[in-house]
Amino acid sequence: MATVVLVAAMVAAGLIAGLFYAYACSVMPGLARADDRTFVEGMRGINVAIVNPVFMLTFLGAPLLAGVAVFLNPGPRPWVIAGFVLLVAMVVLTGAVHIPLNNALDGGGDDYPAVRAAFEAVWVRWNVVRALVTTAGFGCLVAAVVTSRG
Repeated sequence: MATVVLVAAMVAAGLIAGLFYAYACSVMPGLARADDRTFVEGMRGINVAIVNPVFMLTFLGAPLLAGVAVFLNPGPRPWVIAGFVLLVAMVVLTGAVHIPLNNALDGGGDDYPAVRAAFEAVWVRWNVVRALVTTAGFGCLVAAVVTSRG
């Protein structure tokens, strides 16, 4: 059971790291080419669409499963703890930076240039940080799986 939980945490972390990576290297650079209205309305649509059961399962499931794995895996515990801490940091970062920015974008009205200016650079910068943190968490869980197998 311990290996199953650890592998599930690793898979969930990999999926969420991949999502943030995709935003960093394709979604946001693609939207950056759009005019202000298209950018703002596109992000508003994405912010609504992403809150779905599949996203929430991976976004919250990765740190939850990693936390459970801390108690189930005595061997590679330092790697699992590090992965868990990094995945919790991803949730905290999202709650402290991205969700407030997304809410401000949603409530920002129709002054698209101003709404975009208050949102884009900060969101993009912190998403890169979030992608790096989540990827590091994934890497730690990979290390835990590898070291648990001998």
